[in-house]
Amino acid sequence: MHQGASEGKDLLDTEDVAAYLGVGTVTVWRWCREGSLPCLKIGREWRIRRGALESFLKRNERSESLVGRLRTFLEVPDNVLAIAQNRKMMHRLDAAFFRVGEAAGGSLIKYVGGEAWDSLDDARTDLEGVGLEVGRLEEEGRFRFTSEPDPDGGRTEELRRLLSEEADSGRSVWTSFNWAEQISLEAALKQQHA
Repeated sequence: MHQGASEGKDLLDTEDVAAYLGVGTVTVWRWCREGSLPCLKIGREWRIRRGALESFLKRNERSESLVGRLRTFLEVPDNVLAIAQNRKMMHRLDAAFFRVGEAAGGSLIKYVGGEAWDSLDDARTDLEGVGLEVGRLEEEGRFRFTSEPDPDGGRTEELRRLLSEEADSGRSVWTSFNWAEQISLEAALKQQHA
């Protein structure tokens, strides 16, 4: 909040909130009347609790990063199918997905097979180049690569085994499969349901 009388107060007036947010007091009044900003009406004045203001700000934050956007709708592990037009975007999606999984305390598994990587070092370099700290995560035992020479080659059984291993630790499992080859949408959906 701005310096002055509002410091240390649990209840703020509309002028304090308007100055803090850089909006007009009319905007704060409108938010109070609409109920989007929880307020108390004391006499003819609106009062806003600090905690309610912080909750309001968190609810209305708009992340501009790919990680932030994924985090807004991936609160629990789920199936996500993304189609990227180039490998760089595919790696950015992987890195963002895994950073959300890391923040959730999950185990991160990257299936490697359908990419043009010559080695796992190339895979590490590409993923680290888009912001994923693969080396650190591998050292912590939170990230691993798994070889997958064929997209239909036993992924389901492998996943069941990994899920049962991780169930004891209480961690969720975040896995990514990339195939740079052209496959039909039906085939991609079939793989997601397997």
